[in-house]
Amino acid sequence: MNSRERILAALNHQQPDRVPIDFGGHRSSGMAAIAYGKLRRALGLSERPIRVYDPVQQLAIIDEDVLDRFGVDTIELGRGFAQGDEHWSDWTLPDGSPCQMPVWAMPEREDGRWVLKSESGRVVGQMPDGALYFEQTYWPFLEEDDLDRLPEAMAETMWVAMRTPPGPLVAGKFGDQAMIDGARRLRERTDRAILALFGGNLLEIGQFLYRNDKFLMLLAGDPKRVHEFLDRLVAIHLANLEKFLSLVGPYIDIILFGDDLGMQSGPQMSPAMYREYFKPRHAQMWRRAKELADVKVQLHCCGGVRPLLDDLIDAGLDAINPVQISCQGMDPRGLKADFGQRLTFWGGGCDTHRVLSLATPDEIRRHVQEQVSILSPGGGFVFQQVHNVLADVPPENVIAMLDAVNQRQVA
Repeated sequence: MNSRERILAALNHQQPDRVPIDFGGHRSSGMAAIAYGKLRRALGLSERPIRVYDPVQQLAIIDEDVLDRFGVDTIELGRGFAQGDEHWSDWTLPDGSPCQMPVWAMPEREDGRWVLKSESGRVVGQMPDGALYFEQTYWPFLEEDDLDRLPEAMAETMWVAMRTPPGPLVAGKFGDQAMIDGARRLRERTDRAILALFGGNLLEIGQFLYRNDKFLMLLAGDPKRVHEFLDRLVAIHLANLEKFLSLVGPYIDIILFGDDLGMQSGPQMSPAMYREYFKPRHAQMWRRAKELADVKVQLHCCGGVRPLLDDLIDAGLDAINPVQISCQGMDPRGLKADFGQRLTFWGGGCDTHRVLSLATPDEIRRHVQEQVSILSPGGGFVFQQVHNVLADVPPENVIAMLDAVNQRQVA
């Protein structure tokens, strides 16, 4: 099988020729730029500029030579865009390493900290000295909401304002044809499965706008207002989905939605609350995506979400990541036994909470091989570590993890 065939076999619950691997195929399966520079040096690869395509999480683009080295089967749609030097500007990572940032998302120095600004010039995120990531600083609906200005308010939140490639320069300045051409060229030059990051977040957009605590209280205390907000939000998402898939739909394999519904101890809400507010709207968006393009639907959803899995599957979900196995209820054996015929586990391959950062390479190899032995039989599994490789992870641990997926020992 080639990489695309391997991924699609797994998604169709067929046993592929080997375990498919995702590393850097989306914004929760990648690697912090600080750690990525060390990985390249440990692998003895040539020096090249480290490009930070996700300023908030400080994630690096994983270069083709690294993807080839580890037999990675995925690539993100954004790699078809912003490839010229004119899209990048020099910056320095928190550890002093040189890197490049997208020109449309360059941090600025202000009040003794690094800040990110929306197009209006508002500070929407900050990274104080000594920190490794940006955090949100402004919630447009914290004091008072105005649903008539929902699109404008969304643009003033950090996670919406800080766009990854293709970014506003390609998607805006150069228009629809640039989107089509970039997606088509990427499809023509790779047999890796192409993931397209869409978003379509519901719970999280509420939290970005109102702040976590206020939106959770709104869910509990003012159902009418929440339904009005979510109806308007879904209308925006559906309009964006129609446009997005009309341009890139023929060139992608998986469309990635996002909503972190879980915590370490379980879901952020009861199954009943999920069914009332979110399930019908997830179902509407996921069904429409499949009507518009020949795609599988994947949801990025952190935390202990086992109590929600039946409803997510019923809503039309094909795959879930990152399968946070250190959370309550997320034992991989139980997940595979109860849901493995209906849902692809895109993740759960290595525990980043307690193992990847702290264990020895030998311990990591044994852990990964056990996870693969549990989750891979019969397909329905794509290897991914549980979320991104963080800045402090030693490169030898990353090498041990990825080489262990297929029990390979590469000198």
